[in-house]
Amino acid sequence: MKIAIASDHGGFDLKERLRRHYADLGLIDLGTYDSQSVDYPDYAKKMANEILSGSADLGILICGTGVGISIAANRYHGIRAALIYSAEVAELAKRHNNANVLVFGGRTMPFEDVINYIDTFLRAEYEGGRHQIRLNKIEQTE
Repeated sequence: MKIAIASDHGGFDLKERLRRHYADLGLIDLGTYDSQSVDYPDYAKKMANEILSGSADLGILICGTGVGISIAANRYHGIRAALIYSAEVAELAKRHNNANVLVFGGRTMPFEDVINYIDTFLRAEYEGGRHQIRLNKIEQTE
């Protein structure tokens, strides 16, 4: 599985820690590359392009709270970005929503929790069935 990661300045520190922690997965780092102020929609767009082109299977996006960058990412047809804030939400984001982008708040979430949420998501399996019917309805509205 190819996983891309990106953040704005508010998520830079968490992105760097995650990049080091998951170095064995060969994360594709889409930036930002320092803590200078940048605009989160630019990084949501980079992630959407990476996922939609097939260059990555899964994305991790981070901004200060996770809210802004998740809104921006979900503007792209085919992106299912989920703001993850618990292990249960991480599991259900995969099982029920087949999320392809995980979103975290760099200023609001402890590193250890984020690791737990990512690992939980990666272990989960998409259930399909009634959930696919719902995803199809979302696709029709985009």
